[in-house]
Amino acid sequence: MNLPAADLGIMAEHLPTHEGTISKLKIFKEIVDNQELKKLIQINIEMLRDHVRAMLELIDPNRKREVMLAEIFDIQISTENLNLSEQEKEIVLETRSVSKLMGSNNFNSALMMKDMDVKNIHIQMAYQDVRMQMLYNMVVEHVNGDFTPRVTEAMQSKTYEKYKHILKE
Repeated sequence: MNLPAADLGIMAEHLPTHEGTISKLKIFKEIVDNQELKKLIQINIEMLRDHVRAMLELIDPNRKREVMLAEIFDIQISTENLNLSEQEKEIVLETRSVSKLMGSNNFNSALMMKDMDVKNIHIQMAYQDVRMQMLYNMVVEHVNGDFTPRVTEAMQSKTYEKYKHILKE
């Protein structure tokens, strides 16, 4: 199957990014001591390798079958033993950020792709990246590694009142 040139170019650009990210995650996995964090990083590595496999299958001009991603089943992270060192907290913040960026990259790429199979696989990849981001976020929240400022109820109400007219007519 001959792919549109744009799709091939985007995937050829993605593959080195995946390679670098997998290498970074492997280094992080060696650094961390916490077993739950190690497990999460390993799941991320396996997921990204599957993304590489899927892209290579999509690129293969001799492909005869539909390309599918491996399913990510419900991943359980135990928060009982999540006492992370400062270095591990920094690593989980970085891995969350990497998942966010990969998800954004995959989704934006899907918007530009022409082949529907390639487009759909990249949307699925983005969804999986978002799931990883959410898992890392659970860890971050558990170890109080993040601060999210909140607005006042008055500011929310003021914003609501300003824009509710859009729904009329």
